[in-house]
Amino acid sequence: MSLENLVNKNVLSQPVYEPGKPIETVARELGLDPAGIAKLASNESPFGSSPKAVAAVKAWVDDAWLYPDGGCYELKNKLAAIRGVAPEQLILGNGSNEIIELLGHTFLGKGDEVIFGSQAFIVYKLVTLLFGAKPVEIPMPQFCHDLDAMARAVTDRTRLIFIASPNNPTGTANTESDLMEFARSLPEHVVFCLDEAYAEYSENPPDLRPLISEGRNVICMRTFSKIFGLAGFRIGYGYASRDMIALLNRIRQPFNVNTAAQVAALAALDDDRFIQDCRTLNHANGKVLADGLRELGLNPVPSEANFLLVEFVNAMEAFHTLQVNGVIVRPLQPYNLPNHLRLTIGTQEQNLKMLNILSDYLLP
Repeated sequence: MSLENLVNKNVLSQPVYEPGKPIETVARELGLDPAGIAKLASNESPFGSSPKAVAAVKAWVDDAWLYPDGGCYELKNKLAAIRGVAPEQLILGNGSNEIIELLGHTFLGKGDEVIFGSQAFIVYKLVTLLFGAKPVEIPMPQFCHDLDAMARAVTDRTRLIFIASPNNPTGTANTESDLMEFARSLPEHVVFCLDEAYAEYSENPPDLRPLISEGRNVICMRTFSKIFGLAGFRIGYGYASRDMIALLNRIRQPFNVNTAAQVAALAALDDDRFIQDCRTLNHANGKVLADGLRELGLNPVPSEANFLLVEFVNAMEAFHTLQVNGVIVRPLQPYNLPNHLRLTIGTQEQNLKMLNILSDYLLP
């Protein structure tokens, strides 16, 4: 008997997530020197990891024979103090991606509906399909979440709504007041998830904690993969009501966050100077990159994150041109954006290299 006759039928139709290509893969395929390749495809921090996090992990490594703290006690307590919530209102995950999946496990079944933007983080759609639920994709005029349209799309079958602010891959953001009004308009059978993966790049990110205090079905997620520079450790967290976190913990697997990630995250939270420097450099480098792209006749979407969405006449040709010259960026066909590329904002040197390649390509 074929394995396909035994498998959960959702698996057979499940799309596969396509990450940005690793540096080593591109170097091997194109015969390039890995040291000369700039990876600007996955919105990793171009400024490396928090130095305090690196030092802490090096000091810990001799204890790697021990299992992790399954409850992430120290990290939860530090995050609770920073976020102004109780430790019992926090859940840690193997990246915030795991928390998205936990929400699916907890709230989704066949016939349920999940609302998200048509150009929102694709994992929302993948998780929806995995649990046999129906994706409800709402058009995004000017690449922004249309909160009124999302509210009108709510039905008796709606269980989850995902909004990222700033949004990946468009870089656009909604205001705190608009998000608060939207969340308060939702019926009780809907869980609203605000994805704050890029919040640290904003000086004043939305704060939805009052909604949680009001008892609303709201969960917010953050990650250490972006501004903290800990993408390789895979650690993120969510905060919500005690009741919601308790439900998610019923599904969460034991030891889902390894000790190295916990140690790194704890130290990174104290690295205020590094985080501020990364934020300042991202803003400055992003402005220079956006200005340079406009000088080439391109029109990047204004972004509040660490990347730019850019339309090309032939996006795949531009993608291949950059890649063969040692710059990896992200094509966006899975996001219904076949004419766009997402460009991570890099260092000054990386941005200049990208602009020079694009100048030779666009203005031969």
